[in-house]
Amino acid sequence: MESLTAGTMAGTGSFRCEGCGYVLTLANEELLPPCPSCSADRFVRASLFPGGRFARSAQGSDPEAQAALVAEARAQLSGPGEHLAFRDGDELRLVPLTREWTRIGRSLAADVRFDDATVSRRHALVVRQADGYRVVDDRSLNGIFVNGTRVEWRTLKDGDEVVVGRHRLVFLTGVPAAAPAR
Repeated sequence: MESLTAGTMAGTGSFRCEGCGYVLTLANEELLPPCPSCSADRFVRASLFPGGRFARSAQGSDPEAQAALVAEARAQLSGPGEHLAFRDGDELRLVPLTREWTRIGRSLAADVRFDDATVSRRHALVVRQADGYRVVDDRSLNGIFVNGTRVEWRTLKDGDEVVVGRHRLVFLTGVPAAAPAR
């Protein structure tokens, strides 16, 4: 309990009862009162995500669904190049990465736009660099995850899953055109 009230913002914020899950919000108090629901005295900082903001992992990834998405996307690739593939409802969308950077977010200016509160206006960037493509967190609230791990940035490999809010995108490298037979 002592670590919850240490620092300059002692006791302010939202706390969740470990016993019953009741959320209590405090402003300017130094000690947590007993839980109004169950009278317990063990609280943890409340968070939108289990285990705290930075402990969250991208849960619910279905390997079979991802394999089906990758197979369907590869069948639609018409040539070489890198793409982001994701489901938009029942539709598969392929976004070619042809520019130096591709913005992902909720903003109308985003190249890959998700009208969803779990996505920040400027959530992430996919940047083309000399060593390949890199995904970068663009100061988002919920962060980005690559293959289930929260990252600030990561170089992408073919088949990597990038989670932005509740949306799953797969980075694909198109098969290079075959050399003409002689």
